[in-house]
Amino acid sequence: MKMDYKLIKDSLDMLHEFETEIHACPGLYPETIKGFKEWISRKENVQKEDSIEEPYWEGKEKGRTPESAISTLLVHLNRYAKTYSKSAISNSEFSTQEDFIYLINLKAFGEMTKMALIKKNIQDKPVGMLIITRLLHQGFIEQTDSDLDKRSKLIRITERGLMVLENQMEKIRQATHIVAGNLTHEEKMELIRILNKLDRFHYPIFSRNINSEQLINTVYDEYTFNIS
Repeated sequence: MKMDYKLIKDSLDMLHEFETEIHACPGLYPETIKGFKEWISRKENVQKEDSIEEPYWEGKEKGRTPESAISTLLVHLNRYAKTYSKSAISNSEFSTQEDFIYLINLKAFGEMTKMALIKKNIQDKPVGMLIITRLLHQGFIEQTDSDLDKRSKLIRITERGLMVLENQMEKIRQATHIVAGNLTHEEKMELIRILNKLDRFHYPIFSRNINSEQLINTVYDEYTFNIS
């Protein structure tokens, strides 16, 4: 039987494309046959979606890029979410939305170091330390020496922190429901998938603490932006 070398070459090319994408965005797909199948399925769906008419975005007719629209819309959505969060903590003991987000993370994931908590909330060290100091003064969290490293402090939520958080959770849940707006369940699932993909791309870059002056040049030099 004659070997179809073109099929082999096409398969190897697809495997190479798959490996390039998962190395650029770690965690996006598992490095297994199952992950490869998921990637192929997603690629086929994207190709089908390419035939769908593009949506309109402000300034499109004047040459505004989709990347510009995405960036602006993400900024807008962040601001909308902050206004709902501000309403959710009105008449409470919380000063900012970061206060209750820090407590929610400690409740969900347990005690952790100060830097681990700050990184989980995607913030710079000076800002994060101010939030932690404020929560300590309010008695919402407490710190103890780490058994593994005496130079490190472990942060945990206190009973008072749990009580204050629970008192406000109903409004916080209402705020999160409002932020999701009028999306259907299917749209929410698709949005989560897309946002997870973006988060997995950006988080490793953020974690490197690259100097602001060098950040854009470094990212452009190291990453490609033709990932589908």
